[in-house]
Amino acid sequence: MPYHKAVTTTSLASMGRMMSRDAWMTKLKWTAVIAAVFGLVALSALVIQGQQGCGDQTGASSCTRVLFIGNSYTYVNDLPAMFAGLARSGGHRVETAMVAEGGATLADNAASAAASAAITSKKWDVVVLQEQSEIPSVEQFRQSEMYPAARRLADTIYRHGSRPVFFLTWAHRDGWPENGLPDYVSMQSAIDDGYLAIAAEEQAAVAPVGVAWSTMLNQPHPGLWQDDGSHPTTAGTYLAACVFYATIFHQSPRGLAYRADLSAVDAAMLQTIAADTVLSDPRKWGLG
Repeated sequence: MPYHKAVTTTSLASMGRMMSRDAWMTKLKWTAVIAAVFGLVALSALVIQGQQGCGDQTGASSCTRVLFIGNSYTYVNDLPAMFAGLARSGGHRVETAMVAEGGATLADNAASAAASAAITSKKWDVVVLQEQSEIPSVEQFRQSEMYPAARRLADTIYRHGSRPVFFLTWAHRDGWPENGLPDYVSMQSAIDDGYLAIAAEEQAAVAPVGVAWSTMLNQPHPGLWQDDGSHPTTAGTYLAACVFYATIFHQSPRGLAYRADLSAVDAAMLQTIAADTVLSDPRKWGLG
């Protein structure tokens, strides 16, 4: 379901040094929860939903099935639904599903019965893997948390005949100074490195959403972050959806009619940035 109010993610602002694994995970779990008020649900709520678009023809090559596994970066504004809207606008038959819990890490999802059941429930063409927003930016957390879980998930995905695609996310607006990333640019660069390394190891594709965000931020009033400096606005999610369209279909989203309530001008700009990011050098993202 769409979320229209800024929500709280872990900032870890009280830290003056690198956290231990246990302390960091405890902090993350507590700060990922908010009260259910004014139509919002707690960020810790597990979201499992799907959109049928392929009927019962499980072997139909004309339909693309995509499962998204992540957290609030995936379910805020309903990224799978936006991707499906673009796909249908481009003449593609798609079926999407999502397993997402606020603050969830890849390690959480690798151990999750819900995620495992979703992966094995049918023949997905693509399974999208999204890590928690901060883990990819710190080498210690990559090695201890992200990479072991990514390997486990990718192995399961490949064994069931699907392709993993890593969701390269955007950095926090103000970086993560407490862990040596003083601004957006430094944090984004570290996130890029983290995702590209594990994707290369697993011979998987990358949806370079964070890279597209970097380009959009050169425009006046990009409006990609909510007030919390972490979660996406509708425009931020739409840009992500356009990147996934280009990544999964190897086609440009330019000119697609679906706009997710954005203006025609704004949608066109986001479509163009996504197309240029993905399709100008597809080999960089494992699409060659």
